[in-house]
Amino acid sequence: MDKSSIADNFSRYAHLYDRYAAVQNQAAFELASSLKNNNFSKILELGCGTGNYTLILRQKFKDARIRALDISEEMISVAQNKLKNEDIEFMVADAERPIPDKDFDLITSNACFQWLNDLGKALRGYAKSLRRGGLACFSIFGPRTFCELDAALKSVLQESRPDSAYFCNRAGLKETLKDNFKSVKINEVCYKESFGSLKGLLEKIKYSGIRGNGLNRKVYFSRGLLARLEKAYLDKFQGIGATYQVFFCRGEKR
Repeated sequence: MDKSSIADNFSRYAHLYDRYAAVQNQAAFELASSLKNNNFSKILELGCGTGNYTLILRQKFKDARIRALDISEEMISVAQNKLKNEDIEFMVADAERPIPDKDFDLITSNACFQWLNDLGKALRGYAKSLRRGGLACFSIFGPRTFCELDAALKSVLQESRPDSAYFCNRAGLKETLKDNFKSVKINEVCYKESFGSLKGLLEKIKYSGIRGNGLNRKVYFSRGLLARLEKAYLDKFQGIGATYQVFFCRGEKR
């Protein structure tokens, strides 16, 4: 993944993100609901975006110290404004950079880790920053995300595929988690959305930052190409829909 491209995509549309992030918000509530029977005192959130999951964490763990990081300065600015009275420490930082602190009870992230270049290395670092018995809990998009769009693109453009087709699968996640944590658990949820047109789906992808680097080759979406892609979509699926495969992962420090 090209981190600068991803940061630019999120930064450019930070002011529109909340309008298009319904699935990410669903995942945030699902992830937070899995954090039961814990009295966390020090929490690190990675890839906090505009602070929607951060706010849920604050409401759930009222006395915890929370540090929230994101690679996009514009996203952090939106989050700071939204949560200005919630006593959150916000920082602009790459989630794959070393974390100096070593005593977090919880390291968590919602819909961010699919953009990491080396998830295994990152998780090893997070494990070192957790106290003994601390938890790493995160949601991450899987490779079936936008599988309908992937099929339409392949039928029209052959080799072009969205970044999501290369996201980590469940087996890879399980192996990586087991290498770094004990009591590993992964749950899978598939969310569905429908759109009135292919343009509506592409706008959702664009403004919510899910596009990553985009396609694996640069494509100009002319009116004619959009019409061909929409026809291929409708021929295959009888509608313009999108699947979002999300894995909810949990690991306890050894």
